[in-house]
Amino acid sequence: MSDHCEVAIVRWPGPTPPIEDGLVALLAAYHLRTEAEKGESVADVDGLPDRYRAEITDPLTAFAGDVVLVALIGDAPVGCLVMTSLAGGQSEIKRLWTDPESRGRGIASALLGAALAHAAQNGVDTVRLSVWEWRTGAIALYERLGFSVTRSWDERDQLVCMQRAA
Repeated sequence: MSDHCEVAIVRWPGPTPPIEDGLVALLAAYHLRTEAEKGESVADVDGLPDRYRAEITDPLTAFAGDVVLVALIGDAPVGCLVMTSLAGGQSEIKRLWTDPESRGRGIASALLGAALAHAAQNGVDTVRLSVWEWRTGAIALYERLGFSVTRSWDERDQLVCMQRAA
């Protein structure tokens, strides 16, 4: 049985308790796990490719113009999601991550729901995302929320591209 609890979704930066350290930790965990899953394991953040390390060292600059959502249980950041700024009627979901110890509590669903609501309120026609094919649980969640597989816009092997109307 899932342990559903009170999850608050907040926009970062914003008038919330200081959560940047928690966001940075979530982003670091996301990137380190992803690199390991791709078979390119690195020991720490310093070993990540520059583009990923930049998100961790300076998320305010890396995500300027994007919407960054953070899920909180109490004051503890337990999940994050980045939605790119509107371009050509589309926004893209990136960096959806839930702390492994907090999974099964509806956090990813809550983050996605907030992102889709934001998209609908801000003139987005299509929301798209990409996900590694081995993340079958994430793919199933996206499909439950109305995303469907579409032609790839990314050349990386084993990447599944999905989209849905906002």
